Amino acid sequence: MKVSDWIMVAAVFLGPIVSIQLSEFLQRRRQVRDRKEWIFKTLMATRGQTLAYRHVEALNLITLEFSEKIAKEKDVIAAWKAYLDLLNNFPEVTAANTELFSSRRNDLLTALLQSMAIALDYDFDSVQIRRGCYAPRGHETVENELGWMRRGLLEVIAGQRPIPITIFNPPSSAPGQTPQIQPSEKTS
Repeated sequence: MKVSDWIMVAAVFLGPIVSIQLSEFLQRRRQVRDRKEWIFKTLMATRGQTLAYRHVEALNLITLEFSEKIAKEKDVIAAWKAYLDLLNNFPEVTAANTELFSSRRNDLLTALLQSMAIALDYDFDSVQIRRGCYAPRGHETVENELGWMRRGLLEVIAGQRPIPITIFNPPSSAPGQTPQIQPSEKTS
């Protein structure tokens, strides 16, 4: 047998094996890219709702899917560490420091999203990331009201705040008239 015959036999046997291995390699690579894109897209979609479950879930997946060993992703991990440090170590947010926390959080989230965009070859600048989302004020109002109600209820449960009670006695009414409710004196 000639060398060319041996090459032909090897190609016949190895061709399908190499083809399958290459196909599996490309599929795994695509899956890795898809997971990174899911994280980025989820964070972009929820950047106006940072308390949303999906937003928090995507943040927690960053260290699983992005790596410091990949040059393009090194900045993603650094930005995530800075953002995580703020989220975990900022003193209790009070009325006095709410604006400072919010501003710093927005800056670090923008930096994180921009580094992810660069790593994933998306073309977003920081202004587009920061200002390019729609977050209705109504959502913020509802979230603030729910927080206010929860705090109030917890204060009542903890015995730090009483429940105000007012007793109303309807006056007797003539037939055909709708009784009008008038407040009586408060009783303790």
